[in-house]
Amino acid sequence: MNTEELDPLLKSSFCKKVDTAVSRRAPLNFLTRVLGDSGEAKLKYILQSILASFNREDLMELFYTSAKELIANSTKAAIKRILFEENNVSQTDESKYDEVMGQFKENLTDKKFPFYKGKMKEKGLLVSIKFNYNDNHIIMSITNNFPLLPREEDRVRQKFHNAQKYDNLFQFYMDHGDNTEGAGMGITLVEIMLAQSGYDRHLFTIYNDKEKNQTTARLEVPLNPDYKPLRHRFQEKLDSGMSREEVLRDLGIK
Repeated sequence: MNTEELDPLLKSSFCKKVDTAVSRRAPLNFLTRVLGDSGEAKLKYILQSILASFNREDLMELFYTSAKELIANSTKAAIKRILFEENNVSQTDESKYDEVMGQFKENLTDKKFPFYKGKMKEKGLLVSIKFNYNDNHIIMSITNNFPLLPREEDRVRQKFHNAQKYDNLFQFYMDHGDNTEGAGMGITLVEIMLAQSGYDRHLFTIYNDKEKNQTTARLEVPLNPDYKPLRHRFQEKLDSGMSREEVLRDLGIK
């Protein structure tokens, strides 16, 4: 990329590493807790470099906006766990769950994120952003280093179901008003952006891996019209009668 246009928050050494990786089609990965100005600059540079290498700068808004939303959601998930621990409440304790969730919602604002950055570091909580890409597709994975709880899995599933009803965010805001956070705005936003870009909403998934102790939001965008996305191959194998575990092993996911 043109070094004269570099964000002053970026170091030339970082940009060179990114450029070298992109030229080799090597995966790119960086870690964060709270995505500040420097993190946003790195994220933007990585995406600009990858997309420019495929002449697909038109996908910048889809990936960049989705990444920022999903990273913020990952930070919120970490804050939620910190609040439960500080209140000595098990996240499976139904009697106190709603009480702590009330505190959690009070701490959702971006302005309060930096306060929890140190606490996330103390507890080893991280958000990993990884990009895999080739001539067939670009995959962006955003991962928390802890799994979803059963109640959280149910809520995520319901949010995906509800997101199907919306083709634009205006209608979503009209329906949910000030409760957009709890209603699954992030999931709905990514799905709407995928659909508006001409892609299948199912290319965005969130999955739980208890064995690896992590939760991943995954967005795959095909670049080759003849390429069949992993999500589609996954569903085809499920429809053929294979179990979820068998499909994961067959596709090399586990």
